[in-house]
Amino acid sequence: MAANSNQKRTSGAGTRRKMTAKEYRARKRKKYIIFAVELIVILAMVAILYVVMTQASEGPKVTVLEPEQLEIPEEVETNETMKGYMNVALFGVDAQTDSELYKGSNSDSIMIASINMDTGDIKLVSVYRDTFLNVGTDYYRKCNYAYAAGGAEQAVKMLNMNLDLDITNFVTVGYKGLREVIDGLGGVYIEVDSEELKHINNYQIGISEVLQCDYTPVTETGYQLLDGLQATAYCRIRYTAGNDFKRAARQREVIMAIEEQAKKTDLATLTKVFNDAIDDIYTSLDSGDILDLLGNIANYRIVDQGGFPEESMRTTANIGAKGSSVIPMDLEANVVWLHQFLFEDESYTVTDSVREYSRMIEEETSPYINKQ
Repeated sequence: MAANSNQKRTSGAGTRRKMTAKEYRARKRKKYIIFAVELIVILAMVAILYVVMTQASEGPKVTVLEPEQLEIPEEVETNETMKGYMNVALFGVDAQTDSELYKGSNSDSIMIASINMDTGDIKLVSVYRDTFLNVGTDYYRKCNYAYAAGGAEQAVKMLNMNLDLDITNFVTVGYKGLREVIDGLGGVYIEVDSEELKHINNYQIGISEVLQCDYTPVTETGYQLLDGLQATAYCRIRYTAGNDFKRAARQREVIMAIEEQAKKTDLATLTKVFNDAIDDIYTSLDSGDILDLLGNIANYRIVDQGGFPEESMRTTANIGAKGSSVIPMDLEANVVWLHQFLFEDESYTVTDSVREYSRMIEEETSPYINKQ
């Protein structure tokens, strides 16, 4: 069944017959755009479009994830509420080389973009990188380890297993393209407060050393235009109130600022802007899918965003050798909240697997939590 769905996606062929739930979602998704709700989605869409339009020989690294390897729960595959949505995993990794886009890098940014295919509403959820979960191999530790150990396939599998989701598509980027993208768009407008001002230039120094470029210090607070290096540094600030939770919020803030600038930019400029970022993209979305989805970008909108685990149902603790972690105090309750948030499902019941993962997380973390 999964093989037929993949064959149809790549060839466009098919005969009239009753479609499975997977095939229904695969066909319907082509009628709707994956809006540029996250930098890596913008990068993928425009870079692939550039490749097709210019018939370039190089472009994003494209792979196909086999659904049967992604641990999509059977109950989720048949869930009627979720059939109206397309969910895409978005990974930002600390890759220094092309090979590290595939595996070996921690995913410092993990997001889920959930698109209501009937209304165009989009919701974003950051899965905090230090969240203590089953990393896809019945081993429990910080969830960003999944990408380092098994690449995008294991990271997507990890999300499906722990969150009762049906993700089959992803986009991954390294951070190197971010500076060029923002500079090409003319910068982005961000509110910088006094605590952030204390750190942003220190992060600029570190990034400029890696990129071997100069930087311009940020000298004042307030709503202002940041260049590519400044905005990249802003994304990395974590030593203020809120720590990594606030950093994830800053990342979403910059992404939405990029989105706003990109929507104002003509196609010719966008193709030029994103040309330098092509080599930093790894995705399961092929050019045919993207071209089918590009036409209605103005009809889609971000309506809400949040973080997982939910604020009132999480805590932090140092889990021995596994380090300081974000702990879902009750994974089952968090997954129920997630399905309410993303899909407006007020009566969701988690799978038996999630119940087991929830029990194991509590068993492994409670001794450390109780010490605090």
